[in-house]
Amino acid sequence: MTLPIAVLVSGSGSNLQALIERVESGALDARIALVLSNKPEALALERARACGIKAVALPHADYPDRAAFDAAMVAAIRQSGAEAVVMAGFMRLLTPVFIHAFPGRIINIHPALLPSFAGAHGQRDAANYGVAISGATVHFVDEIMDHGPVVIQAAVPAYPDDDAASLGERILAMEHRILPQAVQWLATGRLSIEGRKVRLRDAGLPKAVVEGALVNPPLEQGF
Repeated sequence: MTLPIAVLVSGSGSNLQALIERVESGALDARIALVLSNKPEALALERARACGIKAVALPHADYPDRAAFDAAMVAAIRQSGAEAVVMAGFMRLLTPVFIHAFPGRIINIHPALLPSFAGAHGQRDAANYGVAISGATVHFVDEIMDHGPVVIQAAVPAYPDDDAASLGERILAMEHRILPQAVQWLATGRLSIEGRKVRLRDAGLPKAVVEGALVNPPLEQGF
């Protein structure tokens, strides 16, 4: 079965592009039914349209409150036929209106090793703190920002001269690997949530090193 997904975006859409490429290569058993943004000027919408994917902008300022905006997003997603939601650089907090519409079917990519450096500036905050290791996290979404159960994490080195841009570039390279992988596990029904733990059915070795990054659970072929 191919899982129809909606991808939420607010910016350039490089993680969206990674998903598109994995779908086109046949590695990802998903179909992008809708790309949805709160910003009409988002480059991600152009990326989607260039690939023949339906792309819709719903400016959040057009709605009286967050719940009304989320209800509009839910309606658009349901109309598209999408059954799961991937947040790929979507810079808005979701309300219960949205989260309860897709229970256990919303995942997010965050540019830090959660629970450290939650929020909108994970790369900058990690670089300013002076960490030696940073990375990216894919997690299920709950009602608390950057809080839900972790699906997969990738750790990369951080250096004293790093700033948000240089560290962010290293992190982004791994985001493009682990987000499609997490979507594949979701699409094939291999993920289960037990409290704060996510279990992956038929996982490989407990850890793996990929291009200088430590990734766990390990990436599979095609990712």
